[in-house]
Amino acid sequence: MKKFKIIFLSLAILSLPVSWAWGQAKTGTAGAQFLQIGISARAVAMGEAFLGIADDASAIYYNPAGLTWVQGKQAMFTHISYPADIRFEFGSFVFPFPKLGGVIGLGLYVLDAGDIDLTDYPYPDGSGETFSPKDYAVTVSYARNLTDRLSLGITGKYIAELYGDGLFNVSKGINEDFRATGWAADVGTLYNTGYRGLRIGMIISNFGPDLQFVQEGYPLPIDFKFGASIDVINNHQHKAVFAAELSHPSDNLEKYRAGVEYWYNNWVALRVGNQFTHDDYLGGVTLGGGVKLKVASKRELRADYAFHDSGVLTNIHRFTVSFAF
Repeated sequence: MKKFKIIFLSLAILSLPVSWAWGQAKTGTAGAQFLQIGISARAVAMGEAFLGIADDASAIYYNPAGLTWVQGKQAMFTHISYPADIRFEFGSFVFPFPKLGGVIGLGLYVLDAGDIDLTDYPYPDGSGETFSPKDYAVTVSYARNLTDRLSLGITGKYIAELYGDGLFNVSKGINEDFRATGWAADVGTLYNTGYRGLRIGMIISNFGPDLQFVQEGYPLPIDFKFGASIDVINNHQHKAVFAAELSHPSDNLEKYRAGVEYWYNNWVALRVGNQFTHDDYLGGVTLGGGVKLKVASKRELRADYAFHDSGVLTNIHRFTVSFAF
């Protein structure tokens, strides 16, 4: 319990200078927005109230401390299709690492905007050329148990936003590459109270220096989250979990999330959630489900789907496949 208090206070102190500056909405003031895309159909279907659960390979995004709850090795892949041929891909691999006394997680995020017509002076209607913006993030996570109930996880990220190679810079009169690169870190904790599966988690994510684009810097979308989950039903045939969390981002007002996951015979799942925000185009109802199949001894295949009612934006569909072995 003493260690838990120390970790709790440390995260709270880290967030103080950030929280002090977040009194007003700052929509659009941060770069690398793709880092805020929900990477798990299971989590998104629960309104992304997943911080207090984080018990699969998506924990490298939602709360790296949850990696200690992953049994054995696990691989996960997610695909999201957006309007205008924009797509998002995510992959992760988690495995125990006894030499360090913990669990390692590797992740890759890719946002591909496809081919876009290049418009520039003196070709406002298009020059006949195209460019292909892409965003990448490569992450490495490490988590370990500090006590039998408290775990700590950290994630390091290399971030690259590539806007085009060999594009003409009007102000300089030369061709050059346009890209922004940088690094960031996440630090999370997860505490199991031992009462009805109640788990409490915290995370500060995307904490790092500004992304450097040409000669200018753009801040990262830092986010401080606090959440919890609890078993509502838990027997040999039925299991239901309720989760809720508060998100305090650096580039927007607070967000509240809540969701429920129900499993029947540990085989088929139904999920529902909601994201309560001050922006009509970011919140909304979420729905989804999943199936889990035993393909061999200690080998398990899971497929998940999520639907997100994004308000004024086009509804988004997510598909995730994971394999545990």
